[in-house]
Amino acid sequence: MLDTPSSLNAEVQTILSELGVPQAAFTGGSRRVVSPVDGSVLASVPMVETGAVGDAIGQAHAAYLAWRTVPAPRRGELVRLLGEELRTHKEALGRLVSLEVGKAPSEGLGEVQEMIDICDFAVGLSRQLYGLVIPSERADHKLTEQWHPIGVVGVISAFNFPVAVWSWNAALAFVCGDAVVWKPSEKAPLTAIAVQAIFEKAAARFGDVPAGLSTLLVGEREVGEALVDDPRVPVVSATGSTRMGRAVGERLARRFARAILELGGNNASIVTPSADLDLALRAVAFGAMGTAGQRCTTMRRLIVHETVYDTLVSRLKRVYANISVGNPLTSDALVGPLIDGAAFEGMGKALAAAKAAGGTVTGGERVDVNGDASFYVRPALVEMPSQTGPVVEETFAPILYVLKYRDLDEAIALQNGVPQGLSSSIFGTDMREVERYLSAGGSDCGIANVNMGTSGAEIGGAFGGEKETGGGRESGSDAWKAYMRRQTNAINYGHSLPLAQGVKFDVDGGSAEA
Repeated sequence: MLDTPSSLNAEVQTILSELGVPQAAFTGGSRRVVSPVDGSVLASVPMVETGAVGDAIGQAHAAYLAWRTVPAPRRGELVRLLGEELRTHKEALGRLVSLEVGKAPSEGLGEVQEMIDICDFAVGLSRQLYGLVIPSERADHKLTEQWHPIGVVGVISAFNFPVAVWSWNAALAFVCGDAVVWKPSEKAPLTAIAVQAIFEKAAARFGDVPAGLSTLLVGEREVGEALVDDPRVPVVSATGSTRMGRAVGERLARRFARAILELGGNNASIVTPSADLDLALRAVAFGAMGTAGQRCTTMRRLIVHETVYDTLVSRLKRVYANISVGNPLTSDALVGPLIDGAAFEGMGKALAAAKAAGGTVTGGERVDVNGDASFYVRPALVEMPSQTGPVVEETFAPILYVLKYRDLDEAIALQNGVPQGLSSSIFGTDMREVERYLSAGGSDCGIANVNMGTSGAEIGGAFGGEKETGGGRESGSDAWKAYMRRQTNAINYGHSLPLAQGVKFDVDGGSAEA
C-alpha cells in the first residue's frame, strides 16, 4: 500500500475541491481511502460516531415533516435540478468513481448517467403518484385509495455501485415526500461525499429545502446498525451480501419497519441449441468479466446445451486467454482490479473448492499490474461436472462456472437450483423455449432476459430479485410505492348509513335533549 501522496491523491483532492467539498471532509480523518487501481491512499475521511446518528435522524425527520407538505410536482423540481447538476458534473463524478473503486472510465461515467436517468424518471413520476377510485358496494359512497409520504428513508449502499444505488432510492424518495439518510460503504466514501455536495448545489438553486432532507453518515458498521434500529426510519434500503441482509431484515422486522433488500446474485444464463453463438459469446464475455466480476448482476453460471457446448466453450477459452487486464485509468483494458485483498482471497478459496469438486479451471491467476499494492486477476472459466460446492454460492469476483445440460427442464432446474434469485437470461431463437423460460414455470428470478446477459438493467424497470436476493425492488416501474404509505378512504355523501356486507345495526337515535 502506498502511504505517500500520489497523482491519484492529488486528482481526487482537485475534484472534491472543485465540487465545493470542504477540505476537512477528506483530510485528517481516521479512515484511509485506498484506490484499488494502484493501492495508493486517496484521502483520510472523518467518520461519524454512533452517538451522532440519532441527532442526524432527528434532523432528517424534521425535514420530512416539512417536505411532505410541499406539492409533489414542486418536489420534482428539486430532483430536476439535481439531474442538471449531475449532468454538469458528470465527468468529475464519473472519474471519481473510477479512482475510488477501479471501474473503467466508461463504466464510471455510465453509473453517473444512470443517476441522471433516474432523476428524469422521478421528475415525471412527481406528477403521476396515482391513487385509485374503487366502486363501492354501498349507495352514496365513494371508495378511494391514495398514497402519502412515509418518512425518513435509510439507504445503505455497497462499493460496487457507490453512487447509482443512492440515486435509485433518493430520487424516488424525494418526489414521494421523504427525507433520506445515507450510509455508504466504508470502501467508497469519497463518491458519497461528492454526491452530497452536488445535492447541496441543487438544493441551493431550489431554495427553501429543509435542512437534513439529504443526510450523509460516513461511518462503520455500528452507524448502519443505529440507522436500522431507529424507529423514526420506517424504510431501509440495504444493498450487500445475503448475510448482511438477513441481519438487517431481522432487525427491521422486530420493529415492523419496511425493508428493501438488494442482496446476493448467483446469476445464470442458459444457451440453447438455437442460440446465436456469436451474440452469446459477446454477451457472456461482458456479463461474466465486466467490472471484474463485481456486479450483483454478474453472470456467474453458464448452462450450455450439450450440442453446442464444445463449440462455445472452446471459443470462450480463447476470449478468456486474450482478455486485456490492466489499469483502467491508463489503458483500454477491459478488466480492472478487484476492490481489495479480501476479494482476491475469496476468489482463490472458491477456485480451490471448485478444483476439489472436480472442476477444470482456465485462468484465475493474479496479474502483476502494480505489484503487491493492488489486486488484478485474469478472469476464471471453470468447467464443472455438477452444480455443487462453490457453484451454489456467490463469490464477488470474475469466476464463471460452466455446466452442460440435455433438455430445457434440466437447464431451468439448474438455474433455479441455488438460493439466490436476482438475474437470469436465455439465449435462443426457438419461441417455444424462450416463452417457456419466461413463464411461471421458467426462471424464478426477479430479472429474466432474452438474448442478452444478466447485467445491464435499465432504470425503467424495477430492479431486484427473489429468494435470498431479498425480494426488494428499486428504481423504475411502481417501485415508488415502497417509499409511501397507502391509505384507503371511504366517503359517505348520502344521508343514510348502509353498512358493508349487508350488516344491520339499527339503534334508536334518541333526542338531542337526552
